[in-house]
Amino acid sequence: MGLPLSHYFIYTGHNSYLTGNQLSSGCSEVPVVKALHDGVRVIELDLWPNAAKDAVEVLHGRTLTSPVDLDKCLHAIRDHAFVSSPYPVILTLEDHLTPDLQSKVAKMIKQTFGDMLYTCESENMSEFPSPDDLKGKIIVSTKPPKEYLQTKNNADADEGGVWGEEISDDKPPPAAEKSSAAAEEAAAVLEQEEQEAAETDKKTQPQGVDNEYMRLIAIPLTRRKHDMDQDLKVDPGRVSRLSLGEKAYEKAIVSHGAHIITFTQRNLLRIFPRSTRITSSNYNPLMGWRYGVQMVAANMQGHGRKLWLTQGMFRANGGCGYVKKPEILMNRDPEKLFDPTSTLPVKTRLKVMVYMGDGWRFDFRKTHFDKCSPPDFYARVGIAGVEADTRMEETKVMMDTWIPTWDHEVEFPLSVPELALLRVEVHESDNHQKDDFAGQTCLPVWELRRGIRSVRLFSHKGEPLRSVKLLMRFDFS
Repeated sequence: MGLPLSHYFIYTGHNSYLTGNQLSSGCSEVPVVKALHDGVRVIELDLWPNAAKDAVEVLHGRTLTSPVDLDKCLHAIRDHAFVSSPYPVILTLEDHLTPDLQSKVAKMIKQTFGDMLYTCESENMSEFPSPDDLKGKIIVSTKPPKEYLQTKNNADADEGGVWGEEISDDKPPPAAEKSSAAAEEAAAVLEQEEQEAAETDKKTQPQGVDNEYMRLIAIPLTRRKHDMDQDLKVDPGRVSRLSLGEKAYEKAIVSHGAHIITFTQRNLLRIFPRSTRITSSNYNPLMGWRYGVQMVAANMQGHGRKLWLTQGMFRANGGCGYVKKPEILMNRDPEKLFDPTSTLPVKTRLKVMVYMGDGWRFDFRKTHFDKCSPPDFYARVGIAGVEADTRMEETKVMMDTWIPTWDHEVEFPLSVPELALLRVEVHESDNHQKDDFAGQTCLPVWELRRGIRSVRLFSHKGEPLRSVKLLMRFDFS
């Protein structure tokens, strides 16, 4: 943990204060506390003036979300920042404030965090400190309002073709219950309003920005120039942070994939979900990790396979919220620069045996899966990684048993095992309706140990199931 921050993937949240959907849920310090306990190291707060313009609230602006006092969020961060990990918490502030309110925020942050607050003596850093250097510290990083704006939503580019239909119990917000078209329209209006507000350049911002507020900023955000060549230009004497929205990033990896890898070898890049993900769904985080993006922001309020991947990645390194990037992403030789879209030779083969599972009979009612008979379980086992390695296999269905024995073996040839995650799901087969979900886990391949292992499963929401485990064997050749 002694390398600069840019050498690590960092567990990153998006709109960390939201309790549910992006349009009409509540705002609270409770999701912030949960995220910190889960190991999240980057917390995002959106700061807005209250109705009287004399205090600061945290909310998703220009939506129906109900606000929470900034003071509650700051105290929650102070009290819970290092419960699960000693490594630094980065607090990103989405600032919509006047200078006088910025001054109030500066005083609140300094009074609340005290010696926990990290401040940088130099205005420009030539290299980021390491997680070890920053143990027990809270770091403030700002971004302009423009940062999280995106254009209107297109169809979601999903990888469900490999893993199957998404599993979701998300309830859509009221705006979406009447029609998806109405929800899309509401989100598009939100984006348009945010974009109009964000187009204001620094030169036209209110004058008199508080100096104390500015001194809090340890990791400044580089304002986008909307020229990707310029945005991703590497300054050998200075490091910075850049933020790109989901759609902008998707375009950038097509036209500037190599530039992104080079940029993230020294600088920090954050990508974040588009605002039309109304139900707090997520994109595939691997599209960021494949190119060395450190801060792949996730809606922790949502559920589903994309979030499971994020949770799985950050089970690595003891769950401390920082995972060292593989060396293939840090090679600075232009002729050896990693290309995640290229076909590479197989580096290793992972053999997985799924013997059996047990524990459902203790954690679920007898009628939870089938009213009239024991459940019919099957398992799905696969790899999420670079496109060439992504694959899924399915066991046979074991009929009428709470203790299924599959004895199913599968081999996965891996070209980039350093970016591979083993995905495991168990479902209960139902001929008449959608199969029932029965547990899942996601494990970093590079941390798997050879031999027979007991593997705990997690719920749809990512919470550990008390008793449910699979007996599996792992081997490499």
